[in-house]
Amino acid sequence: MPGYIGLLKWTPQGTADLKNAPERIKQGRALAEKLGAQVVGVWVTMGPYDMVAIGDFPNDEAVAQWALTMSRMGNVTTLTMRALSEDEFAQVVSKLP
Repeated sequence: MPGYIGLLKWTPQGTADLKNAPERIKQGRALAEKLGAQVVGVWVTMGPYDMVAIGDFPNDEAVAQWALTMSRMGNVTTLTMRALSEDEFAQVVSKLP
């Protein structure tokens, strides 16, 4: 399955309700799994982003649905990137002219 990295930032609403963030993280994981993803992990981070989520999703549509649903809840904003595995990258490079 294609891999994706999600960079998430708390919104003012999410920051105001940080005590419930661990439960919301579980809900985000459950949503991803419901959409067919295999969640590699979720990390709360320091720096320009507040969380990093990594997972393998069935397709772009599923990860888009996850990201849009998470953003729509109002507690985080998301930036989602497609991530090529080492094997996928090697395959791409092997096809270069």
